[in-house]
Amino acid sequence: MSQAETQSLSSPDHPGHSQAVRAQLRLREMILAGELPAGARIAELTLVDKLGVSRTPIRTALMKLEQEGLLESLANGGYAVPTFTERDASDAIELRGTLEGLAARMAAERGCSTVVLNDARACLDRIDQLLAQDSLNDEAFSAYVAENEQFHALLAEMTDSEVVRRELERVIGLPFASPSGFVIAQANSPQARDMLIIAQDQHRQVLSAIEHREGGRAEAIMREHSRLAQRNLSQAMRSPELQGLSTVRLIRRKR
Repeated sequence: MSQAETQSLSSPDHPGHSQAVRAQLRLREMILAGELPAGARIAELTLVDKLGVSRTPIRTALMKLEQEGLLESLANGGYAVPTFTERDASDAIELRGTLEGLAARMAAERGCSTVVLNDARACLDRIDQLLAQDSLNDEAFSAYVAENEQFHALLAEMTDSEVVRRELERVIGLPFASPSGFVIAQANSPQARDMLIIAQDQHRQVLSAIEHREGGRAEAIMREHSRLAQRNLSQAMRSPELQGLSTVRLIRRKR
């Protein structure tokens, strides 16, 4: 496919654009669910049958996923799901912490709208209600994951910077860099609720720092917040009970 054809298809006005987006989202889900195993060559014709779209939007979706780092191109053509090293995962979490620290500092120094701040407070209030329970069942834990991701999305919105928001989306798009990427490790730990309470306290602290225009403090809190994800990564990689998780299977242990 020529560069002109690719640019045309990427336009929202092109009739194939929505098909390419749907294919990209579905392929990302398949990768994270382990339906496309690491190292295996991806056959376009198989995807045509499985997704019910033509090869052109699938090719576009594959190129987009390569840009995200979820696929790698092969020397003889085509794509495969890469196997990431534990250092790759750790570096991606560190990068998210750095960018979210920057976002928190920018939000504090520039100030952000009352509407977004109120949305963030409401989100944290809902998390408080979930954590008020003595233990979290599957439904409550799933609700926590959704609210946690919503708070992190609101943090990016607080910057009022399309550049920072876009780059955060790119980093969070990696399976192990999401704010909830390894939070499942907490669910399988005796200290699950305690760890989530620590994370929630950091959420409250960073929101307070942003409201009081304390840029340095806000940045430091979010950098420290990413340390919890690093701890979850380490736990997931070394826990036999968690080795079957699809995200963990994408990562190779340190040597």
